[in-house]
Amino acid sequence: MTPAIKLENLGKRFGILNAVQNLDLEIAPGEFFAFLGPNAAGKTTTIKMLVGLLKPTAGRAILGGFDIQQDPVAAKKLISYVPDFPFLYDKLTTVEILELTGQLYGMPATESAKQRDYWIEYLHLNEYRHELIENLSHGTRQRIVFAASFMHHPKIIIVDEPMVGLDPRIARLVKNTFKDFANRGTTIFMSTHVLSIAEEMADRIAIIHHGRLLALGTLAQLRKKSGEDGALEKCFLTLTQEPDSESSQVKSPT
Repeated sequence: MTPAIKLENLGKRFGILNAVQNLDLEIAPGEFFAFLGPNAAGKTTTIKMLVGLLKPTAGRAILGGFDIQQDPVAAKKLISYVPDFPFLYDKLTTVEILELTGQLYGMPATESAKQRDYWIEYLHLNEYRHELIENLSHGTRQRIVFAASFMHHPKIIIVDEPMVGLDPRIARLVKNTFKDFANRGTTIFMSTHVLSIAEEMADRIAIIHHGRLLALGTLAQLRKKSGEDGALEKCFLTLTQEPDSESSQVKSPT
C-alpha cells in the first residue's frame, strides 16, 4: 500500500539552527497520526515543509505519491491544511470564502454549493453566512476554516493546533468529523499541545524534540519506551525530559 504521507530524510536548516533533522516517517491512508513535541521542537517547520510553504534543506515530503516540491499542484489537490493561525480575506463573507474554496479545488458549482451549505449547517455558521470575516471572532473564523478544509473531501488533512478558539461543543464536532474522515480513508496529520486529544484519537503518535524524531508508536508502545504506565502526558514528559531538569529547582527570592 502506498503511504498517504512519506517523509524521507527531511531536514530544514535556518542558518546554524537545524530546525528539523533526518526525519523519516510513513503514514498510512486512513491513519490518525499525532505529531507532538515541546515548543520549538520543529513541529510547525515540518508541517510547513509538508504542505509546500517551506523548501526543505534536505530530503523530501511525498503526499499521495506526489513530491510536494516536484508536483505541488497534484499534491495540494489531495490535502487540506489548517494552520494554527489561519488567514482569511477580511472583506469576503463566509459564503464567499467557501465558494472561493470550491473554485480553487475545481469543484463543480452544484457540488460546491451543496458542500458549502452542508458544512455551514453542520458547524453552526448559518447566522454568519453573509457576515464579513473582519467582523467575526477568532473561534468563528476557525469554524469557517474547518468548513473550507472539509468541503472537497480531502485525502489528507493536516492540522496544527486545531482546537484553539473552539468552544467545547464545536471542538467535539470537529473531533468527530476527523474520526469520520479517517474511517472513510482520509489521513489525519495533527500537531497539538493538547495531549488528551492525541491520547483519545490517534492511532499512532510521534514525538519530536530538538528537530529529531524521539519516539514513534502507539500509546502502548510509548508507555513501554518511557517506562510509564499512565496517561500520554506522563510518557511525553519522561521522554522529553532534559538531562538536568530533575535537579533544577525554582528558588525563592531572598
